[in-house]
Amino acid sequence: MTVAVANPPFTAALGREAIRVMVVDDAIVVRGLIARWIEAEPDLQMVASLRSGRDAIERMEHANPDVVVLDVDMPDTDGITALPRLLAKKRDLVVIMASTLTRRNAEISLRALALGAADYIPKPETTRQITTSVSFRQELIDKIRALVASRRRLAAARALPSSGPGVETALRFIAALDLPPATEEPDFVLRPFPALPPHALLIGSSTGGPQALNTVMSRLGEAMDQVPVLIVQHMPPTFTAILAEHLARASGRPAREAVHGEAVLPGRIYVAPGGRHLRVVRREGTPCIALDDGAPVNFCKPSVDPLLSSAAEVWGNRALALVLTGMGCDGSRGAADLVATGGAVIAQDEASSVVWGMPGSVAQAGLCSAVLPLDDIAPSIARLVLGARP
Repeated sequence: MTVAVANPPFTAALGREAIRVMVVDDAIVVRGLIARWIEAEPDLQMVASLRSGRDAIERMEHANPDVVVLDVDMPDTDGITALPRLLAKKRDLVVIMASTLTRRNAEISLRALALGAADYIPKPETTRQITTSVSFRQELIDKIRALVASRRRLAAARALPSSGPGVETALRFIAALDLPPATEEPDFVLRPFPALPPHALLIGSSTGGPQALNTVMSRLGEAMDQVPVLIVQHMPPTFTAILAEHLARASGRPAREAVHGEAVLPGRIYVAPGGRHLRVVRREGTPCIALDDGAPVNFCKPSVDPLLSSAAEVWGNRALALVLTGMGCDGSRGAADLVATGGAVIAQDEASSVVWGMPGSVAQAGLCSAVLPLDDIAPSIARLVLGARP
């Protein structure tokens, strides 16, 4: 008897097909420019270029994009109105909000993240700046690739059967992907936590960070009163000020952009201002904020590395670092400096991260004392701060 075996349902999703991109922006010059960037990349495919959110909603099924680059301000139906309707049509759709650097747009972009957008990208203020901005082009392309790779990897892991004749075929497909492998079996070694409770909590985050930060800050409870919290989130100016306001509401504690020279006090949250590096120095025995306008580190400004390296010098084995979801490897060198002085590092795990770049980098370098799902991070930190083991 001949038995026909159908391809497993996840086979198509595991192929190396091009990433399908829809751009929605009312400025025809911006749409045309981004379309040319997309078409110049061999692994990306432009499937629709539209002027309003209504057009995007109407064309979703036909275009079937993997990614939508969605402008915030548009006539007819704006980005924040279109976002939930686009996500309702395709559950695993990656939406990247695009907006200029105004306070209103920063608020809308952060609200969009809470509604399900995967990330945001700040647009240069003028069409001429967009046309000549190499960094904007590269950031957009990098985010498209990283976010879709993460979604495809997690979709592949969910679709993988636990047993049966299709497993071997599935594993061959996953092995052939140009994606980081899932880490169901961790291949990294964890370090013991220091015996003494930490005196400071340092946090680094990027893609997916605002929502992760809200989750952690809202659940730390009374532990927040025992230590200062210093945060580097990869964000431009204006956005970081809005982020601080959101964290103040989430935590019920004072939060603001850090000010050069101010003392670092327990119970307060200090956010690195967009465009400036945040370090800590000790002056007359008191930890103080030191901001600088130096060159980008790891292509980032602010960067996590300067914060963690300086915290190692100030607090040594009483420093606790947390590396949350984000692209790239920013934070790894600083984490190594912190661990070398006896401090500890916790990383967000792969399954709960939007992109497991930054936390994956510190975990795979063997720098972590714990790698935890997002929901487990705050309780573990609280126990450490209050003198117990996580």
